Amino acid sequence: MSDKSNKKFWDKFANLYDPFMKKDKRVYDKVCEYISPYLNKDMNVLELACGSGQLSFSLSKYAKSWIGTDFSKQMILQARKRGEYENLTFEVADATSLSFADGKFDCVVIANALHIMPKPGKAMKEIHRVLKPNGILLAPTFLWKEGKPKKIIKRIMSILGFKMYQEWDKNQFEEFIEKCGFSVVEMELVYGSLAPIGVIIAKRVE
Repeated sequence: MSDKSNKKFWDKFANLYDPFMKKDKRVYDKVCEYISPYLNKDMNVLELACGSGQLSFSLSKYAKSWIGTDFSKQMILQARKRGEYENLTFEVADATSLSFADGKFDCVVIANALHIMPKPGKAMKEIHRVLKPNGILLAPTFLWKEGKPKKIIKRIMSILGFKMYQEWDKNQFEEFIEKCGFSVVEMELVYGSLAPIGVIIAKRVE
């Protein structure tokens, strides 16, 4: 059976992920710069697809509590190696089937993951469910149609066993977020080595 979720890829790549992402530190610093003003010390935050904690460690200091989750056990092990703090913990969780109660969180963060999910709408349904009314969604996502196509990079990723399911441009991504029950507050583009990242900030609506 094929690995439609890319889980095997991330499990194998986990111990190399953090060193690999250091080359894009400037890009992620910029993403954090856009996101941090929407966080505050009264917020309970859930992060989905946290990887080894690229955003978790930088942004959790702005929140009351931060739970970083990933469906890859190996990614969570890598994140825990970097440390857990009083307000920052990590656990394994599937973004499309969460165990958290309805309306538990003030904010959900999901970075560079929706485009590699076979059914991103299922994750968005769960995000909508666990967010409080008017809760904040922060969803930086690679927008492959916004930049010059990186055919060689995409080919290498495919050979390694990585599957990309959604190739949005800015307008298509905004439309997807709004169809899932959110109102877009702001969208900024950050240009990195792979593809532009659309840093979208949205609010949950009924």
